Parts: sequence; structure tokens; C-alpha cells
Amino acid sequence: MRAIDLSTVSWRRSNYSNSSGGNCVEVAPGLPLVPVRDSKDPARGALLFAAPVWAAFLDGVRREAAGRAA
Repeated sequence: MRAIDLSTVSWRRSNYSNSSGGNCVEVAPGLPLVPVRDSKDPARGALLFAAPVWAAFLDGVRREAAGRAA
């Protein structure tokens, strides 16, 4: 298995993050594998998801949120 260098990726924090860090994740979109990490402890590394799997996860979260709002 080949290592993936994440030292130069641009991380994006969740919109639900608060100014003190909160309980959030950061994601580095635009790669074939989508890295996701804990914003409070980025040194622990990232989980890697195939882009279609991450997209399906986000779609499910959006559907769930829309169902709760209705």
C-alpha cells in the first residue's frame, strides 16, 4: 500500500464548527480519496474514504436533515 502525503492539502472545517473548535471534522475535498480528520486533534491523522463513498455519506446526511426539518 502506498502512503498518501496530506501535508499540502487544503482542509475545510465543518460549517457547524464554533470559534472554540467545537466537535467538528475537517475534510480535504477534490482528491480521489477524501481525507477526514478531527479538527481538535489533526495530528492523529485522517480517515480516507473513496470519493463516491463520501458523496453517498453526505447525501444520506442531507436527506436525514431534510427529513427532520419537514
